[in-house]
Amino acid sequence: MAQFLTAVPTATATAPAQSLRGNLSVASIVFIVVAAASPLGVIGGPVPLGIAGGNGAGFPFSFVIATVVLLLFSVGFTQMTRFVPNAGAFYAYIGAGLGRGLGLGAAFVALLAYLALEAGVFGLFGPGMGELVKSYGGPDLPWWLWAAACFVLVAVLGYRNIELSGKLLAVLLIAEVAIVVVLDAVVIFSGGGPEGFSTGIVSPAEIVSGAPGIGILFAILSFVGFEATAVFRDEAKDPDRTIPRATYISLIAIGAFYTLSSWVLISANGESTIVSKAEQNAGTLLQSTTETYLGAVGGHIVQLLFVTSLFACILSFHNISSRYFFQLGARKVLPAALGQAHPKLGSPAKASVLASTATGVLILLAVLLKLEPINQFYTWLGGISSVGVVLLLALTSVAVLAFFATKQPGGPVWQRRIAPSLGLAGLLGFLAIILLNLPSLVGEDGYGPSSFGVLFLLVAALAVGVGLSRRQKVRI
Repeated sequence: MAQFLTAVPTATATAPAQSLRGNLSVASIVFIVVAAASPLGVIGGPVPLGIAGGNGAGFPFSFVIATVVLLLFSVGFTQMTRFVPNAGAFYAYIGAGLGRGLGLGAAFVALLAYLALEAGVFGLFGPGMGELVKSYGGPDLPWWLWAAACFVLVAVLGYRNIELSGKLLAVLLIAEVAIVVVLDAVVIFSGGGPEGFSTGIVSPAEIVSGAPGIGILFAILSFVGFEATAVFRDEAKDPDRTIPRATYISLIAIGAFYTLSSWVLISANGESTIVSKAEQNAGTLLQSTTETYLGAVGGHIVQLLFVTSLFACILSFHNISSRYFFQLGARKVLPAALGQAHPKLGSPAKASVLASTATGVLILLAVLLKLEPINQFYTWLGGISSVGVVLLLALTSVAVLAFFATKQPGGPVWQRRIAPSLGLAGLLGFLAIILLNLPSLVGEDGYGPSSFGVLFLLVAALAVGVGLSRRQKVRI
């Protein structure tokens, strides 16, 4: 540890005058980051899309591949956690391993990615809430009115202590996971669907059928959020133990849930017809399947919990974005006031207000530009987030390898060299797949204004951080 403290600024040297307060347990952090992954939203959204546009009945195996690669990434990530005594997450790790310039560049890429995803999900929440209200005879209102109501609630909760958000997210997460688990159990104990149980998950021919790259793309996007455990370091009990445990538990739980539930969804509909059903009714496949096995009541519950799942996702990413702003303010990269915790609540109140403002501006722009909420607003911002997060994961893997090679040589070879190297190879493959399919992700036939715009914004964010790192007072 002594060698590290001479190479990287210590927590004391960079800590804000007022630290964030919290007493988050492993379970609390797991609830927050798994809620960010939006399990029900994934089963109802990316899974049907992955089946339809990817490798059909073989799609569940894509989650196995993604889980293995991300577990390999997490080995090095958690091994380095004890040597990074602040809650800067990606940028702290990249800064420690690759230098201050790339570290701060990564911080701005992360902010852009998380704020984009937080804002983009409002484009799903608004129409989803509107359809839910109409299904019960309510008024047909513009999507942005429902988004605005959600925005206010997220802003209030984000301003307050993280433990309040953690408790609410726990309730919502348990509810959304419970309904899918019930559906899984009913299908499994009834012997599967009309064709029994799907064998595509273990069939090499099915796994490589269709467009397996698209399948991997939707699988890796479904995990976005799991890596944010380290952001809550300052508010965690015994962070050197809590953060690694929360990371592994979150990743394994998400991976197992997605793999099992996507396999059950395919089995419930029939392996021979699942692709056509997913192509025709991707947005309603989960609800119609639930109605078939759990009746109309089950369908209504899924519709309701799908909306609350999106709310939980927004709130989780708001908490993550706020803590990035807080850490950058604490280190005087951004105005120092952002790095001051609320004297009574112990929350990143000012940072939360800025995160809310940035999100609100993006939503307002979508309304003024009359963007279609799902196919344009959500899709475009989702493209920014997907490329940004996978890029950050890859850079973090490189930073882990560099850090243990130069600043902390020796130690366990598997944790510090082999696993991070294997994880990096997989992440670079994922990044290549996402870049190849980015035009489809943002609704273009080939690389055009939207695709190049995504890349430009990410490069610009990286450049801003590198530029700011040249200021003498900026430290990470």
